[in-house]
Amino acid sequence: MEIYTFTPDEEQKNLRIDKFLSEQLPDQSRSYLQKLLKEGNVTVNEKTVKANYKVQLSDTVKLELPEPECPDILPEDIPLDILYEDEDVLIINKPKGMVVHPSAGHYTHTVVNAVMFHCKEHLSGINGVMRPGIVHRIDMDTTGAIVICKNDMAHQSLADQLKEHSITRKYRALAHGNLKEDEGTVEGPIGRHATDRKKMAINYKNGKPAVTHYKVLERFGAYTFIECQLETGRTHQIRVHMASIGHPLLGDEVYGPKKCPFKGLQGQTLHARTLGIIHPSTGEYLEVNAPLPEYFIELLDRLRNICR
Repeated sequence: MEIYTFTPDEEQKNLRIDKFLSEQLPDQSRSYLQKLLKEGNVTVNEKTVKANYKVQLSDTVKLELPEPECPDILPEDIPLDILYEDEDVLIINKPKGMVVHPSAGHYTHTVVNAVMFHCKEHLSGINGVMRPGIVHRIDMDTTGAIVICKNDMAHQSLADQLKEHSITRKYRALAHGNLKEDEGTVEGPIGRHATDRKKMAINYKNGKPAVTHYKVLERFGAYTFIECQLETGRTHQIRVHMASIGHPLLGDEVYGPKKCPFKGLQGQTLHARTLGIIHPSTGEYLEVNAPLPEYFIELLDRLRNICR
């Protein structure tokens, strides 16, 4: 069980306690926090309160968060598109629609299930039983290169490189609109959206620093084919940053238009093309390129034909 203690600030004064807690713990749903309030897992000044209690500046809010129930995660014989493999790391080309690690509602058919079958017991354990081998992730509908760590030494090395922002991560994307500049940089801290907790947004109050560099590869009038290089790796970073400058990604129903102009697209047109790391054992630079998926190539051909 994890125990959290919070003290409201001036801006949070008179907030309902369930809303206050959801701001402090954005990964927990409001309904789950209300359940914890009802069950007496939340106290204010050592007294239980109801969900409609309004927090005050002098309050000490204490929350006891039970350990989540952990289902058995089983190996599954799912084919992997392997870009590189040795005793320390495995780099795969993730397909569209595949979740990286198990979470609520996704306990099977994930990258983790697949690599547990492929690597057997040779996976790092640092991130726990739900995320063996996983040191970073990409969204379900984003395709491309992701590295899996086969041991704890490799995991720690890659985690340090991620922390230092020294890993090369270049993406290919199709954005709405015709970008004015041939290249540029978007800077803006990313955190939870103020009102829609399922979305991320540029959030100057609670966000973490985020930097995305972009470069135009090809123009199609109403759309632009771009390369994005991450300096940081925040949740939905490219999607949020490109939407923030008026150029959301094609197919992105969360940060872009609700109706996609091209039928059959499954989520954002975003592909993790290039992944470059310092190899944890050799100390040498290793870079792999994941080929564009078929749907992306067909979409580019279609746009080229339209623009002729």
